[in-house]
Amino acid sequence: MTEIILSDEVMMESFDALLAEGREVRFTPKGVSMRPFIEGGRDSVILRKNDVVEVGDIVLAKLKDGRFVLHRVIAKSGDNLMLMGDGNLQGTESAKVCDILGIAVGIIKPNGKIVKPKKGRLWHKMLPFRKRLLWIYRKKLKLGI
Repeated sequence: MTEIILSDEVMMESFDALLAEGREVRFTPKGVSMRPFIEGGRDSVILRKNDVVEVGDIVLAKLKDGRFVLHRVIAKSGDNLMLMGDGNLQGTESAKVCDILGIAVGIIKPNGKIVKPKKGRLWHKMLPFRKRLLWIYRKKLKLGI
């Protein structure tokens, strides 16, 4: 079997075209910025195009610097969005509604169960405690609990 590795740019252009046609896209994100709700390399995400973006949505966005992020909308003012990964302790990104490729409508866990994403309001309010909570989560992962 030949393995084909696509650049993020090529892959995201394909996602954008498929989503614009009204299709859903499923992919496995990389990284740990959406812990504990999405584990990079393990969980898959189902995206759908949606012209309405709300605070609490998990979105795939193309940032001004060309990077793509799967992060949560934590604030919205008109078409301006502020994004932050659930696993991040600080730092945010800015995007506009037109920079959103798709919104997560499902998270597929390793057992095949599809979980509908919540808005994460309580998690956002727990920002001062995230460091400790994420430490506990990482320990549980290592122990396989």
